[in-house]
Amino acid sequence: MPEVNLDQLRTRIRGEVIQPGDSAYDSARKVYNAMIDKRPALIVRCVDVADVMAAVEYGRENKMLTAIRGGGHNGAGLGICDDGLVIDLSRMRSVRVDPAARTAQVEGGCVWGDVDHATHPFGMAVPCGFISTTGVAGLTLGGGIGYLSRQYGLTVDNLLSADVVLADGSLVVANEKQNADLFWALRGGGGNFGVVTSFLFRMQPVKTVYAGPTFWPLEQAAEVMKAYREFILKAPENVNSFFAFLTIPPVPMFPANLHLKKVCGIMWCCNTSADEGAAATKPMRSVGKPALDHVGALPFPAVQSIFDPLYPPGLQWYWRADFVKELSDEAIARHIEQASKLPSVHSTMHLYSIDGAAHRVGQADTAFSYRDANWAEVIVGVDPDPANKDKITQWCKDYFDALHPYSAGGAYVNFMMEEGQERVQTSFRDNYKRLATIKKKYDPDNFFRVNQNIKPA
Repeated sequence: MPEVNLDQLRTRIRGEVIQPGDSAYDSARKVYNAMIDKRPALIVRCVDVADVMAAVEYGRENKMLTAIRGGGHNGAGLGICDDGLVIDLSRMRSVRVDPAARTAQVEGGCVWGDVDHATHPFGMAVPCGFISTTGVAGLTLGGGIGYLSRQYGLTVDNLLSADVVLADGSLVVANEKQNADLFWALRGGGGNFGVVTSFLFRMQPVKTVYAGPTFWPLEQAAEVMKAYREFILKAPENVNSFFAFLTIPPVPMFPANLHLKKVCGIMWCCNTSADEGAAATKPMRSVGKPALDHVGALPFPAVQSIFDPLYPPGLQWYWRADFVKELSDEAIARHIEQASKLPSVHSTMHLYSIDGAAHRVGQADTAFSYRDANWAEVIVGVDPDPANKDKITQWCKDYFDALHPYSAGGAYVNFMMEEGQERVQTSFRDNYKRLATIKKKYDPDNFFRVNQNIKPA
């Protein structure tokens, strides 16, 4: 690394330039998944677009492997790299709400809690994910599956424009009128095309929702899953939910007699009044004999952050995922068999509903291809103890191997580990060829390759 160039970089950066040996280095290189332990040569904590442009130029000129870090939540640790450059946006966290236009301008280092804080006082939200500490940029660029997907579509379906620093260091705007091909690619194509320094989102009406969990004993799981696969596809679109297998954590919000019991459950988030939500979900909540039915009125930001204490940064994570079109009786049997082996309190399987409004966007309208899937399945082995790394990883792989034959083939890129090029192509399906052509136009040398990589055509 030419020292003179690094000195020049320091003069151009208003943020921080962090190297091994600096007091901030170890904290700056940590990411959400503690199973990832990488040591970059340089971390640039940017505070504005000029910093990002300078960092990209430095990485390109010095031929450095370069990773882009927003919220740091990526399961595979693709916001960090060994021996290379990390362009860290975590200090770029401004949110500007325009209530008249019903839009929110969100900087690339924001997490969803920042957005919820800014939009909630106006009775609005941007459709997002399930954890408030998740980065806006990573979740959006992968598509954005969340609590509001059935009613308002994916996060990318609510993206109006993006400011992007390209591999040549230039800044462009991408929307339906400017660089429309890049805008298409950003809506599900991941971090392949540049550093998004700002997003302009359409906000949707959301304030107080009818939300909370319904849990059933594991021995009722077959009955519950068979009922759920029919119920959710016919439910009103403002009834949002996901199905889960889990071990009830020993925390005060759950009755002590249920602590550490393996159960199946549904987490509800209905954008309705409490009475309307109760009526709409009653047919499902009346199936079998629930062990717990704790649903009521909550502010949307409270729902979005309800799992934050259970999943703080620093846990060991191993992820596998698939899209699912149908839940057959055979698949349900395999799910129950694998779920009975949940290896830790934090380990879980979720089936996220992505029908409704998400289906009304065409497969080729955005880079996110699986518009015909009804669920996004994610299996996560999670534990705080590094000694359990192999155990949770093997359980996750076994679960995935048992259920993958019943899947639609590809996976939500935000839920993938580093699984190889064939898996990446399968997850973009017919959109991959077009993405590769756009990649060649905007990043012909594949500078942005620390991601679920799309290779230039």
